[in-house]
Amino acid sequence: MDTFNILLMGFISIVIVNNLVLTKFLGICPYLGVSGRIDMAFGMGMAVTFVVTLSGTLTWLIDHLILMGTPLEVTRYVCFILVIAGAVQLVEMYVRKFFPSLYESFGIFLPLITTNCAILGLCLFINLWEIDSLVEAVVLSFGAGIGFTMAICIMAGIRENLNLADVPECLKGAPITLITAGILTLAFMGFAGMIR
Repeated sequence: MDTFNILLMGFISIVIVNNLVLTKFLGICPYLGVSGRIDMAFGMGMAVTFVVTLSGTLTWLIDHLILMGTPLEVTRYVCFILVIAGAVQLVEMYVRKFFPSLYESFGIFLPLITTNCAILGLCLFINLWEIDSLVEAVVLSFGAGIGFTMAICIMAGIRENLNLADVPECLKGAPITLITAGILTLAFMGFAGMIR
């Protein structure tokens, strides 16, 4: 199989079949917290896509060029967290400067991208899956961000429609959101069954 097909299959896999939010249950906090409106969800998805792409690429480089084969390998997690925090600071400064209304609407969720376990999870998965190519690491990182954006935008679209639906009083708010997230997760986990 040539390189393009491998990269394409890896991208599709991380976006749909192995979506970090819907199949690995990583990044649930912003997935549920910022998915109330589609514009906020898309903005958060783009921010996470930038951070996860930059973090996945830089952590792969740091791991393969500096840490592997040295006693510094035990500092891998600390290095990953520092890279993620730095990338989030870049996004936060950019959004605050150029999109102040979006920055205000994100509230605490923008700085919390630093603790988004989907980003650290991807960096660790790249290491666990023993990705030996920088291009593969970049494609998987970008695909993970696109998958997060897709998941959060689908959830935001459903939640916007639920505001217009006749939901029983006892299920309004968090209960119907969690039920919807569970059904959406079941739907996406079905893609894994199609591959086998």
